[in-house]
Amino acid sequence: MAHFKDDLDPAFRGAGANPGLEIWCVENLRLVLVPKSSHGKFFSGSAYLVLHTFFLRSGSAWHEIHYWIGRDAKEVDSILASDKALELDLALGSQAVQYREVQGEETQKFLSYFKPCIIPVEGVFSSGRADLETSTYQVSLFTCKGDRVVHIKEVPFTRSSLNHNDVFILDTAFKIFLFSGCNSSSQERAKALEVVQYIKETKHSGKCDIATIEDGKFVADPDAGEFWSLFGGYAPIPKDLPCNSLQLPECPATKLFWITTQGKMCENAPGILVKEMLSSDKCYMLDCEAEIFVWMGRSTSMTERKTSISATEDFVRAQGKSTEIKLTFLTEGSETASFKSYFGDWPEKAEPKLYEEGRGKVAAIFKQQGYDVKELPDDNEEANLFMDICGERKVWRVDSGNLNVVPVVEPMKFYSGDCYIVQYTYLSGGQEENLFYAWLGQKSLMDDRVQAISCMNDLVNSVKGDPAMAQIVEGREPLQFFFILKILVIYKGGKSTGYKTLIAENDNADETYHESKTALFRVEGTSSYNMQAIQVDEVASSLNSSYCFILKTETSTYTWIGNLSSVRDHDLLDRMLDLINPTWQAVLVREGSEPDSFWTTLGGKAEYTREKKIKEFIEDPNLYVLTSLEGDLKVKEIFNYSQDDLTTEDVLILDCHSDIYVWVGRHSSVNSKHQALTLGLKFLEKKKSLRQHQLEPPLYVVTEGSEPPFFTCFFQWDPSKANMLGNSFERKLALLKGKTEKLGIRTSWKAYSMETVSKDLKSQTNGVNDSRRSLSPMSTDFSSSLRSSEFRRFSSPPPVKKNLSAGSPNLDNNNGFVSKVSNLTRSAESLQLNEAEYDVHLVAHPYDRLVVQSNNPVADIDITRREAYLSNEEFQERFGMSKQNFYQLPKWRQNKLKMSLHLF
Repeated sequence: MAHFKDDLDPAFRGAGANPGLEIWCVENLRLVLVPKSSHGKFFSGSAYLVLHTFFLRSGSAWHEIHYWIGRDAKEVDSILASDKALELDLALGSQAVQYREVQGEETQKFLSYFKPCIIPVEGVFSSGRADLETSTYQVSLFTCKGDRVVHIKEVPFTRSSLNHNDVFILDTAFKIFLFSGCNSSSQERAKALEVVQYIKETKHSGKCDIATIEDGKFVADPDAGEFWSLFGGYAPIPKDLPCNSLQLPECPATKLFWITTQGKMCENAPGILVKEMLSSDKCYMLDCEAEIFVWMGRSTSMTERKTSISATEDFVRAQGKSTEIKLTFLTEGSETASFKSYFGDWPEKAEPKLYEEGRGKVAAIFKQQGYDVKELPDDNEEANLFMDICGERKVWRVDSGNLNVVPVVEPMKFYSGDCYIVQYTYLSGGQEENLFYAWLGQKSLMDDRVQAISCMNDLVNSVKGDPAMAQIVEGREPLQFFFILKILVIYKGGKSTGYKTLIAENDNADETYHESKTALFRVEGTSSYNMQAIQVDEVASSLNSSYCFILKTETSTYTWIGNLSSVRDHDLLDRMLDLINPTWQAVLVREGSEPDSFWTTLGGKAEYTREKKIKEFIEDPNLYVLTSLEGDLKVKEIFNYSQDDLTTEDVLILDCHSDIYVWVGRHSSVNSKHQALTLGLKFLEKKKSLRQHQLEPPLYVVTEGSEPPFFTCFFQWDPSKANMLGNSFERKLALLKGKTEKLGIRTSWKAYSMETVSKDLKSQTNGVNDSRRSLSPMSTDFSSSLRSSEFRRFSSPPPVKKNLSAGSPNLDNNNGFVSKVSNLTRSAESLQLNEAEYDVHLVAHPYDRLVVQSNNPVADIDITRREAYLSNEEFQERFGMSKQNFYQLPKWRQNKLKMSLHLF
C-alpha cells in the first residue's frame, strides 16, 4: 500500500492495498480515479496511469505501473502521467517496474489486464460526462492481430483495408461479421471471436447476430453475400506484397549510457556488461534497439529520475521510433529477468530470506491464536501432491538397454550410478491413470540415461491412454515422487553392467555400498511415508546441522543429531536405522559432543554447514508458448494466463521453477512425448543461458485431454474445455453459438505418433546438438543422443493393471495424514463444492471481527477459513466473486487473496 506523505498526490491514498487494477486519468492537469465500470475504456485524447497489484505465492505484494499515452494526448498530459508514475513508485517503496504504453503498440502484459481487448474511443476522458447515445449506429471495421492478446485497430470502412493475412471484425447495427484472411491462423481467429463476443455484450447488450466469413469462400453463402454487399459488392482482394519479416533479425547490439544530472547521455566503453558498471547514485539507459531500459540507482533523487526518463524519451524521439520502442523503467532491486540477461554476472537475488520473513510473520499470527507453531503442518507440501498416493508401483533398473525388475519393498533401494523407471498407477476421478518417472542417478552413465528415456517412452506407449511422464535427476526429486516410493535409500555406486565396466576400464575404486564398508547416510523426509536415507561422502564436511545422519563403520554405528534438527527428524532417524538394518546397535551422538572415534572415522574435523536450512523460495509459475524457427527455440511468455491459453495447436511450458511441465496440444506439430521432452530440455538450456535456472528441475510431459491433477491445480480448470473437438477457432465458435460438444471416445494422442518416434526425433534434434559442448552427466546435453534411440526389449512383460480399490498399503499412525491427502486430491471439484456447501451452515460475522488483527475477534472459529464466516453479500463485496467461484480457484490463489484481505 502507498505510504502517504504530505507531498504525495491525494489520488494515491490507499493505492496498492488490494489485488487488481487501479486506473487514473489525467484531467485538467490532475489525476482522476477511473471507476471500475470504465476499466478497459481508454480515450485516444487522454493519458492514463495503471497500477496492477498482485500477491506472490510467498505472500508478498508486487506492483507494476504502466502509463498509457493516447494517440491524440497532449504532451503536457503525457509528461504528467510519466511523473506521476515515478511518484507512485516512490510511494510503493521504489520496487515497482514501470512501463510506457503507447496506443496501438501496447505490451502484451498490459493488454493481458483487459481481456479480450481494449478498443480506444475517440475523444477525451471527462469524469463528469455521461456517455451519449446516438440514434444512428456507427459502422466500424477493426483489424485484430495476435494469438494470445489482441491488438485492435480501427481501419477505414473500405474494401482496400482487407487483406489475406489478418482477421477483421465488421460491426454493424444488427450483425457482427468476422472475416478471416486465408493466411491467418486458427489461434488468431479464435481470439478475434472473443472480441466479437465482447462487442456483442458491450455495444449490443448481447442482442445481435454473428456471422463468420472465410476469405475466398462466398458461393451460396447468404452471410458472405450480405458482408460483401456492405462494401458495394464482391471484388477479389489483391495479393499481399512479399514480407521481409521472415528473415531472422541480427542479434541486437546493446549500449549502456550513463545519464548525467543535466540529462546528457555518456556512452560506456563497449564490451561485456557487468553489474558493477551500475552505481547506486546514478541513472543509466540500456539501449537494446527494440527495447530500452532506464535503470535508476536507489540513492538517486526524484529530480534525477525525472531527468533521466525525460532524456530517454528525447533520445527515442530522435531515433524516429517513438511508438515502436518499448520503454521500461527500473529502480535498483526491481530488475526484470530480461534486463539482467544482458549482463554477464548478475548475482541471484536473495529471495529465501524474504520468504522466511513472510513465514515468520504467519507463524507469529498462529502463535497468538494459541497454536504451537512447531507442530503446524506444511500446507504447501500437502497442496503440492494433488493426487492419490496409495496406488501401485512398478520399478525397473536400466541395464544396457534392458529393464530389470526391482522388487517393490520397503525400503526401496536405488544406486546413484544407475537409472530407474517408475510406473505409478493411481485413481483419479474414478479412473485408473498412469504416471511414469525416469530417475537418473548423479553418477549414472550417459548411455544409461539415454536408454532410460527411450525405455520410459516405450512403456508409456504400451499402456492405455496418454499418461504423463517425467525425467528427474537425483537431488531434484519432486515431493510426490518421494510420497509414491514412500521409503527410499539411495546408495553410492551402481549395479548396471555399464557402470561396472567403466569402473574396471578406468581402474577406479568401486564405491558401491556394502555392509562391510564405512558409510555415512543423511536422513531426510517429513513422515514415515516420505523418508529417505542418502549415502554421502564419509567426510566431516558432509554433515549439516539441519539434518540427522547415520555413520556405519566396520565395528560400530553412530546416529548423529544436528542441533537444528526437529523432533520429527529424530523419529525418522530411528525408523530409518531400523529399516536399513535392524541388527545395527547405534550410539546416539549429539552435535557438539562427538567422541574422537567419530571424527577419526570421518578423517578428522572439518567445517560443515551449521546455518538453518531455509525452505526453497516459492515463485509464481509462468506460462510460455514455444515455437521453433530453423532449429532455434523461440519462447514467448503469456501473462495473466488461464486454461484458455492452452491452445490445441501449440506446445506450452508451465514453468513452476521447482518443476517444469511441457504441455502438448493435440493439433500441434509435436507427435511424440519423446520429441516433447527434447523441447523441454532445450527450454531448460535457454533458461540456464539466462541464469534463470541453475539446477535441473523435474521435467514433465503432459498431453491435452490427459492432464494430471497436479498440473490442472495451477489453473481454474474446466474439464469440458479439455475434451472439446476441433481446432481453436472451431471450439470458440461452438461455444459462441452454444453448440459445445463433449468428447466421448477420442483416438489417443500417441496412436498416430508411435510409428514415427525415432525418425521424427532424429530430424528434430539435428542441428541443435552441433553447437553444444562436450556432454557431462549433470547436463541436459545428453538429449543429443536421443535421436539414436530404438525400441528396447524388456526383461518382463508390460505392466498389468490391477484393481486399486481392493486394498491399499498397510499404514501406521500416519494413516490419518495419508488418507487426508488422498481424499483431498482424489477430486478437487468435489472438495471445492463441499467447502461451499459447508459455508451454508456457518454463522455469519462482520469482516472487521474476522480479520487477523481484529480488536474484537470472534471466538471459536476455524482460523484457517476465516473467509467462510462472511455473509454471501460481504464476501462478494470483499473478494469480488461468490464463495462458489472462490473455492474453485487453486488453493494457492485462495491463500493469496485471503492474505491481501488480512484473513490469513
